[in-house]
Amino acid sequence: MNKLYLFIVLLTLLSCKKQPIINFDTFKISNSDTKEGEIIDIDTELLSPYKSKSLVDFYNSRNNQTVWQSEKNRKTILETIKNCETEGLNPSDYNISKLQELEKKFIDLDESERVNYDLLLTYNFQKYLTHLRNGKLNPRELYTNWDLNIKPLDTKSILNSALEKDSLVSEIEKCQPKALTYQKLIKALQLINEFPEDKTEPIVSDEKIEPGVSNAAIIILKKKLLYWKDLESNDSITYLYDKETVKAVKKFQIRHGLISDGIIGKTTLIALNFTKEDRKHQIIANLERWRWFTKSFDKNYILINIPNYSLNVVEDQNVVMSKRIVIGKIKRKTPVLTSVLQTVVFNPTWTVPPTILKEDIIPELTKDRNSLNNKGIAIYDYKNNKVDPHKWNEKRPNGYRYVQQPGYYNSLGVVKINFPNHHSVYLHDTNHRNLFERNNRSLSSGCVRIQEPLELVQLLLDNPKQYSKEKIDSIVATKETLFIGIKKRYAIYLWYWTAWSEDNELIFRNDIYNLDADLYTQLRN
Repeated sequence: MNKLYLFIVLLTLLSCKKQPIINFDTFKISNSDTKEGEIIDIDTELLSPYKSKSLVDFYNSRNNQTVWQSEKNRKTILETIKNCETEGLNPSDYNISKLQELEKKFIDLDESERVNYDLLLTYNFQKYLTHLRNGKLNPRELYTNWDLNIKPLDTKSILNSALEKDSLVSEIEKCQPKALTYQKLIKALQLINEFPEDKTEPIVSDEKIEPGVSNAAIIILKKKLLYWKDLESNDSITYLYDKETVKAVKKFQIRHGLISDGIIGKTTLIALNFTKEDRKHQIIANLERWRWFTKSFDKNYILINIPNYSLNVVEDQNVVMSKRIVIGKIKRKTPVLTSVLQTVVFNPTWTVPPTILKEDIIPELTKDRNSLNNKGIAIYDYKNNKVDPHKWNEKRPNGYRYVQQPGYYNSLGVVKINFPNHHSVYLHDTNHRNLFERNNRSLSSGCVRIQEPLELVQLLLDNPKQYSKEKIDSIVATKETLFIGIKKRYAIYLWYWTAWSEDNELIFRNDIYNLDADLYTQLRN
């Protein structure tokens, strides 16, 4: 069993042992006999400038009185916010400098100042907890094709519980995402921070660098590999691309999901030229994504990582099947969403969707009225009458349906799997089955193509007697469209992440939709 498969198995677990969120030895608490502050009534007008309903609701539940009389609680919050960089968050987002300043002079604050400190502390703590649990940004506001339902965090209940049970640390820990991939990203951030300052230079080469060659770029290459710990010794820092360096490059390529052939082409060169800061920003962006994703997995589900071109079926926390996939090209991105599998369609017809119709079919048909015949695509009018291509009205192309008949060479292949979504995407077979051998498989028009999909379908139908391999083959052979409901519940998580860690090594994937850098910029805006 290889490392990648072990990682996939571990990925299905929902939690792992965590270090305590805060170490009380890192700050001092005054003597317990020291007066910690009295409860003070709050003028509700002071809440208005914050424009925060959650702040108003919380203080209303506390009879509009101050709540942070306990020095231990205040310093727990401050220490947590100060250390939130370990989760990829930014302490300055929560006014940490101002809060620390007020805490230092807490004893000398008058009633008005203590009220303002109480409000400021609560407001920023609520913001921190919300960001920790659900992310700082809303994916629906960033992307038109990310459909993730994020449940609002009830910070009022969390804070009330913490105060009533004296369990502030416990309540903070409950807000932390528990998915193991999130913990692997926390570890990745720790690992990247342990690297020294990156002083390596970019590698410049207009041609592929192959084993055995000698040139000046090899020196820089070896320094890069030494920096990232893929090359174990600096004894071979020469102009020769020797065996030890080839071995190191192959290791680097595996960590980055590239073809491990030791040949430094364009994609390997791009990956090599990422700096430490680039990779750190990438990890932080992926931590934010995993705060958006679901907080608990279904018992049975399909997990797709778009940049990894991977599909895994998980049942009872065990990976029972893995498939290579083809996903949408950058101009027709595969959407990010969560749904539930609904039906299997054998021998599907394919109705040309609007984007492909506009960009591909109409231009082809305008040039050659016989172009659709070779593809088995028929034209139908609004009365469902078949239309002769030569009588097709090119001035009203949207007044027709364009339908490809079932068969092995149908664009959807011999089967598709439907699930509710707003993007008209689904899982399906393909008539371009050779594409699964490619490393870069961002090639579709948005749907997800599956290698050997009939194996997956047989698993999903969960009835070996009624839907044996032989029975499924016989259904396909009829070339007649057949819909079958999926009775066993399978959720589908169609997600996007480009970084994690495994066995104390950093793992990265190509950011095929160019989302990472922009997301990091917006996080730090």
